[in-house]
Amino acid sequence: MSAFSQILKETDTCQLLRYDYTSCVLNNPSLEAKIRKPEVKREVRTKLLQRVSMERYLLMPLTSCLFWNTFGFSAAVDSKPNILLFLADDLGIGDIGCYGNNSIRTPNIDRLAREGVKLTQHIAAASLCTPSRAAFLTGRYPIRSGMASSNRYRALQWNAGSGGLPANETTFARLLQQQGYTTGLIGKWHQGVNCESFNDHCHHPLNHGFDYFYGMPLTLRNNCQKNKPPDLDAALQAKLWLYSQIITLAVFTLTAGKLTGLISIRWKTIACVTLVGSLFFISWYSSYGFVQYWNCILMRNHDVTEQPMRLERTAFLMLKEAISFIKRNRQGPFLLFVSFLHVHTPLFTTAKFLGKSCHGLYGDNVEEMDWMVGKILDLLDEEGLKNHTFTYFASDHGGHLEAQNGSAQLGGWNGIYKGGKGMGGWEGGIRVPGIFRWPGVLPAGTVIDEPTSLMDIYPTVVHLAGGILPHDRVIDGQNLLPLLQGRAQKSDHEFLFHYCGSYLHAVRWHQKDSGAIWKAHFVTPVFHPPGAGACYGKKNCPCFGEGVTHHDPPLLFDLSRDPSEAKPLSADTEPLFDTVIRKIGRAIEEHRRTLTPVPEQLSVYNVVWKPWLQPCCGTFPFCWCDKEGDSTRIL
Repeated sequence: MSAFSQILKETDTCQLLRYDYTSCVLNNPSLEAKIRKPEVKREVRTKLLQRVSMERYLLMPLTSCLFWNTFGFSAAVDSKPNILLFLADDLGIGDIGCYGNNSIRTPNIDRLAREGVKLTQHIAAASLCTPSRAAFLTGRYPIRSGMASSNRYRALQWNAGSGGLPANETTFARLLQQQGYTTGLIGKWHQGVNCESFNDHCHHPLNHGFDYFYGMPLTLRNNCQKNKPPDLDAALQAKLWLYSQIITLAVFTLTAGKLTGLISIRWKTIACVTLVGSLFFISWYSSYGFVQYWNCILMRNHDVTEQPMRLERTAFLMLKEAISFIKRNRQGPFLLFVSFLHVHTPLFTTAKFLGKSCHGLYGDNVEEMDWMVGKILDLLDEEGLKNHTFTYFASDHGGHLEAQNGSAQLGGWNGIYKGGKGMGGWEGGIRVPGIFRWPGVLPAGTVIDEPTSLMDIYPTVVHLAGGILPHDRVIDGQNLLPLLQGRAQKSDHEFLFHYCGSYLHAVRWHQKDSGAIWKAHFVTPVFHPPGAGACYGKKNCPCFGEGVTHHDPPLLFDLSRDPSEAKPLSADTEPLFDTVIRKIGRAIEEHRRTLTPVPEQLSVYNVVWKPWLQPCCGTFPFCWCDKEGDSTRIL
């Protein structure tokens, strides 16, 4: 008989975990002595927490804190857990060991999976950064908040744009803040900064429920590193530079013609052309010529601390800030959202990790991120917070297949799944890692193959915090706790809608009675070159126009049998084809009835650079500063 069984037997008369612990345990010296034995304590601690979790730990009346103090974890059950969220940038599901990778070392992320729950069908609400993160923060499809685009700009391009997460959207950070949590965001935001002036900060994290922000208000780009080819609107930049050259050549030609008498033109006309050309060049160069200063900045709360960023120390600064936040708030409860800049290009990696992986610079960058995860997890252990903390790891979407430098692949690997970042509904762009850990509450080593969404984090953490979901809007996410704990065997999601910008590309139907996962593609991107698995001739695949193919009837796959989406079904090969398509069609109609018109935050006007909105640590346009000092030492 195990130590746990013996203890339960001795407490038969009072039914341990249900009645008065003081009389059952603390007034029984021999039983208390047994419980306190080191060899017994760990086993009892774990199993008691598991029993509590099965009884809906948040609702169970604990009549005495003294009993839990006996085991040294008084706050493990009868208070709100700390919440730690890790979100990688552009990480492919095939890039980490616990999802099958054997060429990149990710021991710390793998440790989370061993000690917790791994999801194999975890889905992003969009295959691109800005809309996916908006959905993650709000629990809502990005089209509901206006964070889905109908033009080619599907993500925020500038710190000085006017688009962003609307102030009337309620993030999970806001709801946890109302429940007494100290909330922090370290890392990437990419949800906008200002609306009408350079310091109104209407879209800023501190205006969306975060008490503390340190990080990058936009996202990494090649433009942030001097030796990399610029990637921000590269095609438009090339056109603007060409136009500038044409105007300059025209001015010289007209001037030469006037001076030689070959062209009859007034000096006033030449002056006007020169003025127009100068204004055109200045407006182009002042934006794209200074991208590193305008976009590659770090902020602490409302203040710009680095402009431009010094990438060689950014990872250390992010880690230092995350560790400092946890230490400051060790008494809890806290929400810490660690939003990595890894593994987005330009993949700047510190010397400690360069050349260490078997997968080039990309692998080095993944391993550095894993090391950062490990340092934060070690801190939880050191502070005695591991069992008090609900921890989650995911990526905002799949790996960027088109990220290349010659023959070198700079983007992630999406495993067996087709497509990648920016490719609408293809599985490679939306299926991401999803790992949860909460020792004693979530069963360790569990694998769940049910459809879940990044949007599910919203209702899950709000439930953990004891909050109430907003009733004035549609919340598309579902509380994952019953599924994670094993109290539910099926996901609450029946349909998931896969958008590319504001265009519906595909729909997933979870047929719970049969276990089938049907997925219908109505629109798919045209790969370039033909036959390739991505749009290598472009930075991202388009969502509409000549760059996509419309399918009627739609391409249908059963992901439970064909997760790689290699063999589309037809009415001839699948008896349920027509039934499934009709069912999905009705679901689309019902879904669209829940949508209401909202301002488009990614319209061309909202996306373009506006100098009066530019965050600046000096007097615009003289924006440069370094308030971090020279130290890159960590801890």
